[in-house]
Formats: sequence, structure tokens, C-alpha cells
Amino acid sequence: MHTPTLRAQLVASLVRPGLAAGALVALTLLSGACKQQEPLPFLPAVKATTPAGNAAGVRLDATVTATFNEQVDAASINATTFTLSNGVTAVPAAVTYAAGTATLIPTNLLAENTLFTAVVTPGVRDLDGDAMARAKTWTFTTGTAPTVLSTNPAGAAINVSRISTIRATFSVAMDSASISAATFTLRNGLVAVPAVVTYTGTVATLTPTGILGANTLYTATISTGAKNVGGIALIAPYTWNFTTGAVPTVPTVLSTNPANNATGVSRTPAITVTFSEAMDPATLTATTFTLRNGLVAVPGVVTKTSTTATLTPSSTLASNTLLTATVSTGAKNLAGIGLATAYSWNFTTAATSVNGPAIVNLGTAGNFVILAKSGVSTTGTTAVVGDVGLSPAAATFLTGFAIIAPPTTSASSAQVTGLLYAADYDPPTPTMLTTAVLDMQTAFTDAAGRTLPDFTELAAGNIQGLNLTPGLYKWGTGVQIPSAVTLTGGANAVWIFQIAQDLTVGNGAIVTLAGGAQAKNVFWQVAGQATLGTTANFKGIILSQTLISMNTGTIMLGRALAQTAVTLNATQITKP
Repeated sequence: MHTPTLRAQLVASLVRPGLAAGALVALTLLSGACKQQEPLPFLPAVKATTPAGNAAGVRLDATVTATFNEQVDAASINATTFTLSNGVTAVPAAVTYAAGTATLIPTNLLAENTLFTAVVTPGVRDLDGDAMARAKTWTFTTGTAPTVLSTNPAGAAINVSRISTIRATFSVAMDSASISAATFTLRNGLVAVPAVVTYTGTVATLTPTGILGANTLYTATISTGAKNVGGIALIAPYTWNFTTGAVPTVPTVLSTNPANNATGVSRTPAITVTFSEAMDPATLTATTFTLRNGLVAVPGVVTKTSTTATLTPSSTLASNTLLTATVSTGAKNLAGIGLATAYSWNFTTAATSVNGPAIVNLGTAGNFVILAKSGVSTTGTTAVVGDVGLSPAAATFLTGFAIIAPPTTSASSAQVTGLLYAADYDPPTPTMLTTAVLDMQTAFTDAAGRTLPDFTELAAGNIQGLNLTPGLYKWGTGVQIPSAVTLTGGANAVWIFQIAQDLTVGNGAIVTLAGGAQAKNVFWQVAGQATLGTTANFKGIILSQTLISMNTGTIMLGRALAQTAVTLNATQITKP
């Protein structure tokens, strides 16, 4: 745009009759100076575009725009001055202009995976008639339109279940907001079928809210409103047909575990039922899947998969007890159809003697109060009542006992009321020890292999303050006794503790035997390490796969049978 020049103003005011020659010269000079200060024209130019230059994955329905640095003459914006082409082929389009922006709208969808070139020519002029100094050219590339790879039911399928869910799998991830009941529909002729539409991964699912008609042709359609995550829509609607069968399916129970009338069932079972078809998980709960002891409900947690449900009792079941499991008609398939009748079955748990499991046979390992394979060591003033055995390690790994020399088949120590045996002593000691160690390993395997536990994962492994009755106890973790535990039972009562990790007895902790219980009948099978804290008072036989460590002042009535080493520190250990 132009402004009135200073030169014109001066000429109008100064040129009149009688003006002196010097004034005319001054006017001439001033006029020339003003001419040099006259501004250059301001030219129109494109300052922004959509899509941006070199953009990729552009939508096939994209609109192309060019925004100018000033208002331009709308008459200069047309299909000649603003063009879009695919190579040498022009793209038919409508061109408009408003508020500083020219817009090009292609007549048809753009080709996918194609490079396009947009051009604004110097034919575009501003309101003063000044043209662009040069053309504006930029390129962009379109993306790929999604497709439907497969459907379920397939196109033209017959005898389709009247409780089917309709699924479509796309070639790429879709914009979940574009997959809805508006873009994914099911019709019976012209009648829309009410349904809920969901989308996960690359799969869209349409679930009718009711049962479909029998022997009926249905048409499923996904419209071009369905778009991928880049906003690119299907090029055309995708439609397929299928025909339903005659009768809707009713779910049934195919199998159970335990089986009906099973006996000797574990007292910590996972009770499982398998259905004939996929079930609605929301209908498989502790209300529809129950366990009872007579009229008394047994608390439990129900988990489920597509075709199975599992009830896990919250505590160990009573022994030798008839229990009834039931799945009610409230358990329904995905179409909302329940079992025709409630399904019940019975099973009986394993019997447990009042005295607990059978005793663990120690064999000749029971001849020792301490038996180890790699070493037995002591510090401080230790008092051992019973024999000590070590094999296959030699006597040099019996340390701290101040063994009285010379040993023959055995040795003695002031700290041991009994004898010490090592693998390198005179015969028959080596053979005797080999047998004892094998018996120790057999006893460990026996204790670890007992099945049908009376208690599983009791107190998550922290049995502090509990009063434990005879039985088989099993943990998949370690066991802790921070300060006290009581074992109550008669003289013949047996306890077996299966511990998958470490046994840790706290400082000053006491294991109390009550009701006539005997330490010789208490077996601590430890897959990890057994550690008895300072001044702990412990009862029972430890069968450890690794180290048994007794800290300062520990008192133990029992046996320490370790498949590695035993360490003592001013310890009192007495055979039961």
C-alpha cells in the first residue's frame, strides 16, 4: 500500500509567482531527498500452510490451506492460482478465500500413500494490486487407509448362534472414539439391532443386547466414520451378512475338579468347574459359586477365565468331611442365558488322625544329636548331650571342641556328653556315617514330600503367638517365630512343618510343648537355612537342606541334622 509523498506536499505549498531562484533550488534538493525516502511496496506472501511442508500420513479427506501475511484480493484466489497435483495430474478441487486464508477442498478423497504438490502462484495480489514476488510450493504424503481383515461370523455364515457377538478385525490400530454404535451397526433388514460396541487392540466387538431372531439374515456394517489413529477413514463402508440358526444355546457344566463323590480330597483344594461355552465373568461370583459343609457356607474367593471358574476356600477345610459345591442359575453366558438348573456335586476331604501325620523315620541319623556333611563348629562354652557325626568331611572340620587325642573310631570332648565321629576315623565309622547321612537325606525327602497338608500358608509364615495342633503344615515361603509359639498335643502327637525357605527364630524366642507333646515328634523340614537367635529355647528336630546356625546362649531340645554345616556358640543342645 502507498502513502502521499512529501514531495507532492511541498510542490503544492511552495510553487507560486515570484519565488526566488534560490528557493527553487532548495525545493529541488528537498524534493529529491523526499523521493529517496519513499517506502517500497509491501508484497503478499504465504506464511503458513496445512498440511505442513513434507508432512506424512496425511488424511485422505484433508483440506489444503494457505495463510497470507496480509489480506489479499479474493478475486485473485481461484483454481488457477491455488492448485494441488499428483505428479502432473491436477486434483479437482473447490477453492475459497476468507480472512487471510485460501482453502482448497479436493472433490474426491486423495489417493493413499501418494506424494501431492500444492502451489500458490504469483497471480495472487493484495488489495493494492501488488503480486506475490514468487510462487509458494510445498509437498505432503497421504497415509494408508485402514481395511477390515476378517469378521466373526464370517460373511455368508449360516447357523450362527443367536447369542453371538459380532467382531471385525482391522488392518491397523483404530481411533477407539470412532468405533461406536454409530459406525458399527447390525440390522435385520431395515431394523437396527440394539447393541453395545467396544474396541480393543485392532478388534471391534458388537454385542447385541438381546437374543437374535431364529433363521434370520442379518447385515453388519462398518461405516467410513471408522478411522485409524491417524484420522484416516475406511475408503468405503464394509458390509457383510450372516444367517442365524434355530435355537439359542444354554450353558452347561462339562466337568468339575474334584469330581463328584471324590474322596481323600486335599483340605486346601482349588475347586474348579468348566462350562460348555464362554461365560459372563460378572455372573461368576461367591454368590453364584458356593461351597457348603451341610448348611454352613464355607468362605472362599472365586476367580474365572472364559470357560472356567475356580473357588479357593479361605481356610483349610475340615478333615474327613462331606462338602457340597454348587453353581446356581445366576451363572450366565455372554448372551445373558443362565444354567437351566443349578449344578451341585459332592466330595469328601482326607481324614487326619487326631495325632497328626505319621512320624518321620530318621533311621540311623536318629543316633546323633548333631549330624552334618561339611562341618560342625563351636565357640564359647557349649554343652552337647548326644553324639556328633560328620561325613563326608574329615575330623579337621570338627572345630572348637578341643578333641581329646588320639581318636580311633571316635573321639571325645569336654563339651560333649557323648562321642564325636568323623569320616576319616577308623572303620567301621566311615561306613556307619555314610549310612547315617543317607538316612538323614531320606528323612528330609520324606518330610518334604508329605501331601494333603492340614494347614497351608498359615499366618503367611509368621506363626508368632499361635497355638498349633498336631498336623502337616506347609509354606511356600520362610517361617518366622519372633518370640513364641506353642505346640499342644498328646505324647504321640506329630507335627511336620514343610518350609520352602528359611526358618528364623528370634532372640529369646521360646517354642513351648504343651499337653504332653514331645520334641522327638516335632519335625522342622527347612529347604533354606535355620537360624536360632540369641538365648532362644527351641524344641524339635531340624532337617535342614543347608546351614543350621545356633547363636549365643541357644538352648535346643532336639536334633540338628544338616546337609551342609552346623554352627554353635555357647549352645546347649540335648537329644530328645
